[in-house]
Amino acid sequence: MSGVGAQIGHTPATFDISLKGPRMLYAILCYNSEAVVNAWSKEKDDAVMAHHQGVMRNLAAKGKLGPVARLMPTTTATTLRPGREALVLDGPFAETKEQLLGFYIVDCESLEEAIEIGKQFMNETGAMEIRPVMFFDKGSAAQ
Repeated sequence: MSGVGAQIGHTPATFDISLKGPRMLYAILCYNSEAVVNAWSKEKDDAVMAHHQGVMRNLAAKGKLGPVARLMPTTTATTLRPGREALVLDGPFAETKEQLLGFYIVDCESLEEAIEIGKQFMNETGAMEIRPVMFFDKGSAAQ
């Protein structure tokens, strides 16, 4: 995955992630209570996002930042359940205290490096889950 274009806020950025050598892609999954995050003032949300964008700019400059997404609220989710015919349900229907709010894909030499990057995104609430990513195919959207 080289030269993938994207945008950080209103700033265009190009990601140059390669999988040469002992490097690994990691997903940093951002969890928090939607109730807590939705209660933030606009100023608080803007400050948190400005902090995240600063970390993202730093990672992009080093060629370590891949796709980033902030997910819409769980009230916009649709859930599919298996059966004779797939059951389509409105809502996430997951009983959790924290919800997946978004994710970052980062290119790191080690889990320790991914942990250090995850710490930079930390807030006073919520959690960051870090998982290695198996890269299968860039897909047609990335071509």
